[in-house]
Amino acid sequence: MEYSKEQITDLLDKLLQAHPQPECELNFSSPFELLVAVILSAQCTDKRVNEVTKTLFAKYNKPQDFAQIRQEELEKLIYSCGFYRSKAAHIISCARDIVERFGGEVPEDFESLLSLAGVGRKTANVVGGVAFGKQTMAVDTHVLRLANRIGFISSNKPEEVERRLVEIFPQERLTQAHHLLILHGRYVCTARRPDCAACPITQYCKFFNEGGL
Repeated sequence: MEYSKEQITDLLDKLLQAHPQPECELNFSSPFELLVAVILSAQCTDKRVNEVTKTLFAKYNKPQDFAQIRQEELEKLIYSCGFYRSKAAHIISCARDIVERFGGEVPEDFESLLSLAGVGRKTANVVGGVAFGKQTMAVDTHVLRLANRIGFISSNKPEEVERRLVEIFPQERLTQAHHLLILHGRYVCTARRPDCAACPITQYCKFFNEGGL
């Protein structure tokens, strides 16, 4: 489906009315804590990540801490987030990169974030948008699903979806749009049973207008 600028603005405004506080639901108190939380959030709920990081960050919360931690210890602390071995390895490698290459500070620019071990486009975009206030479009499973359902694009490739959404949405509202799509996907347009009756943007939705489920 093709959308005019006015339609996109109206769509975002309607989502904003439905989700008036479009913010990241991960708990963090520094860019590095956010980075760790986002890595942990892969294939895991934000609620579970917040439960794990409450204990984790009380003990370790700086790149220097994670650069020195034994992987086996970190695995035990993050076990309930799933994929704990690979996540532990990524976090430790990333922390060492930050200490050795960036003086212990999480870099702000996208390419530097992307150069960190274990950091892909989604994670770099979330950290850039949430921790540093940049306008970014991070594509997670919710954003990917909604972009296809609404009709912005037909693709299962996150990078293609990211490019399309950056084209569609106003530059100054990219991060807001990212959060709105996530919240709408998490609470209304869910994977198994989308609540179309509660959705304020059905007029713009390909899924709904082609008959839904």
